[in-house]
Amino acid sequence: MKVLDMGAGGGYSTELMARAVAPGGIVYGQNPADLPDGPKATFEARLKTSAMKDVVADFRPFDDPVPPEVHDLDLVTFLFFYHDTTYMPVDRAEMDRKLFAALKPGGLLLIADHSALPGQGTSVGKTLHRIEESTLRKEVEAAGFHLVAEGNFWRNPADTHDFPSYRPGMPVDNFVLKFQKPM
Repeated sequence: MKVLDMGAGGGYSTELMARAVAPGGIVYGQNPADLPDGPKATFEARLKTSAMKDVVADFRPFDDPVPPEVHDLDLVTFLFFYHDTTYMPVDRAEMDRKLFAALKPGGLLLIADHSALPGQGTSVGKTLHRIEESTLRKEVEAAGFHLVAEGNFWRNPADTHDFPSYRPGMPVDNFVLKFQKPM
């Protein structure tokens, strides 16, 4: 499989993907060029391990995340970082279109993120590190993706949604959405 891991950060999920597609697969770990020093050092150290031998570091902007020579991806993962693009200088519509174009027909986009309250949209992306699920879904579907499954295994209805997701006083209410590029 060919996989793009968006917002790879220190590379934890990138390594998981690399282990899953080995042997013979390839994973592109995307991070912006201005990735902070801490996660960048962690990512670069992780790249030196045997588990990451089939990983390509992809330091590109979020709204132009795919190297020109890369196409026909099987899977794009975007784990707990889509909300961050709401307060960064990112053209999310362009980002979503580029992800759509990079996938092969039938390819999958898997997004997990922290839930905001209905009506909050992207307004709490920077303060609470959350995004309203319906807003994310509308943005991604506008690029041509179709929602094919939802995972509720990270849901927490007791979450008050009024604290930053990175400082939980309780388990955070998270959603997982599986989109597909039509055949």
